[in-house]
Amino acid sequence: MKKLSVVLLVVIALLLASVVTVMAITNGEPDDGRHPYVGLLVFDADIPDVGVVPAWRCSGALIAPDVVLTAGHCTDGAVAARIWFYEDVTYDTVPFPLYPYGGLGSGAIEGTPHTNPGFCIGCGGGLPGFALRDVGVVVLDEPVYMDEMAELPDAGLVDTLKNKTDVDVVGYGVQEMVYGGGPPYWTGLRVRLYALSELISGKFVHSDEFMRLSMNPGGGTGGTCFGDSGGPDLLSGTDTVLAVNSYVTNYNCTGVGYSSRVDIPEVLDWINSFLP
Repeated sequence: MKKLSVVLLVVIALLLASVVTVMAITNGEPDDGRHPYVGLLVFDADIPDVGVVPAWRCSGALIAPDVVLTAGHCTDGAVAARIWFYEDVTYDTVPFPLYPYGGLGSGAIEGTPHTNPGFCIGCGGGLPGFALRDVGVVVLDEPVYMDEMAELPDAGLVDTLKNKTDVDVVGYGVQEMVYGGGPPYWTGLRVRLYALSELISGKFVHSDEFMRLSMNPGGGTGGTCFGDSGGPDLLSGTDTVLAVNSYVTNYNCTGVGYSSRVDIPEVLDWINSFLP
C-alpha cells in the first residue's frame, strides 16, 4: 500500500490501455540496440490476503553478469524480481501469463532485490529530497553475459559536469496518455526507449544526492515517466551511469526530473559490495 501512496511522484506504473498522445521516455525513440544491457524489471510483493504476486515494474541496467542496478523505491518492499532484456517486452514477445510472472519459456531471469540501507521516502525534507539514496540492486540467480554492460562512474563525477551536459536516458516506461470517459491516465507497451536529455547543474537542496534533468519535449530534450524508474542516466555517448531515474514532479512527466546519484562514494561502496 505504501507504493500506491506515492505512485504519482515515483516513476512506477502497471497501467494498461491504448490511444497515443504523449510518448515516454518522453520525446524518445526506439532504443534500436543502443543499450542492450537495460532491461525491464517486474517485482513481486507479498500482498495480505493475496500472497506473492507481481506488483510493479521498473527499469534497470546490468552492471555485472549477475547484478542489475535500479532504484531503491523499486526494490523496497519487494520479495523477488525478474528481468527481461528484450527490447520489446510486449505480449507478442512474452505472452500472458508468462509476463509478468516469468517462468520457463518467458525469457526472464529471476533475482533477489536489495535496497540501499540509506533509502528513505520523505526523509529529505521537501520535494528535492523526496526519496533519499534511491538506489537498489537485483542479484540475478544466473549470470547474463553481454559484450556491453553499464559501467559505474568515478566518485564525484556529476560535480564536474557543466550545465546542459548531454545525458542519455533509457527505460521501459509508459508511452501513452489516454483520454476519454474520465480522468486521463498513462499506459504503455513495455518497449525500451532512448532519449537525449540535459543536466541542469548547480546547487540546490540535496544536489549532493540528486541530479536534475531537463524534461522539455518542446525544447528538444527527452525525459522519463512512470515505469522508467531505476533506468540509467548515462553520460551521453558512453555506458557510464551517472544516476538512476528516481521521480518526476508532475503527472505530465514534464519540466524537471530527479535522479538519484550513484557517484556518491558511500553509494558506490554499497553497489560494489555486490560485484565479484
